[in-house]
Amino acid sequence: MTQLTDRKALIRNRERSRANPALFLHEAAADEINDRLSMVNRSFTDKVVVSGFPDFWATQIPGAVCVSDDDTLDLETERYDLLVHAMCLHWANDPVGQLIQARRALNPDGLFLGIFFGGATLNELRSALAQAESDVTGGLSPRVTPMAEIRDLGALLQRAGFALPVADTVKLTATYASPLHLMRDLRAMGETSALAARPRHMMRRDVLFRASTLYVESFGSDNRVPATFELMVLTGWAPHESQPRPLRPGSASARLADALATKEKPLKD
Repeated sequence: MTQLTDRKALIRNRERSRANPALFLHEAAADEINDRLSMVNRSFTDKVVVSGFPDFWATQIPGAVCVSDDDTLDLETERYDLLVHAMCLHWANDPVGQLIQARRALNPDGLFLGIFFGGATLNELRSALAQAESDVTGGLSPRVTPMAEIRDLGALLQRAGFALPVADTVKLTATYASPLHLMRDLRAMGETSALAARPRHMMRRDVLFRASTLYVESFGSDNRVPATFELMVLTGWAPHESQPRPLRPGSASARLADALATKEKPLKD
């Protein structure tokens, strides 16, 4: 399997961020997760969190075991009634494989909640970097990891074997004094590039300055620049016989036309 992420680089980036971490997006993600848990009418006793930042997430999901987001997750089969995959699925070499492992680790009727960056994340920075590199060097280098789109995620949950799959999205906007301040924050988040195919040299200064200029010109306002962060939230349940199931096609006992008080018009052959 082709490796999308350089795991050694990812771990190095995360370790480097621990000196002065910027975890405000993890805090927003934890709020989203806990808000969804508050709407579930049940308690959970065997909880596990998959995360690259276990110290933070251990405080957000009390009593949960924390495991690393390695390609092979350190999870027992049918062991947990709640599994939270926290802010790391966008770095997975095999996202479907991660979901399948999560599904197998849950007890029947166990709950999966996943949250991670989606496709609109850093669209301003992506645009500025791509245009700047094209202008200065005449080419493009892979610098930002590909991220999922909302239309694909429900199908991924179904492929992984989850019942009652739901995917939704939350968009957040942060503002910075300059694009360089954003890049400094990404470093403090542990979210600088860890792509296996990334350039192995520092970005050229002329490319960096051109990207900063384009960023300000295209998106800046009132001496600030915005940065979009899109959080994808996945919800799914390990299948259980007590869960509702869709009716078989043709098994309806009432006509839609009657319910709508309208006349049914048959389609032509």
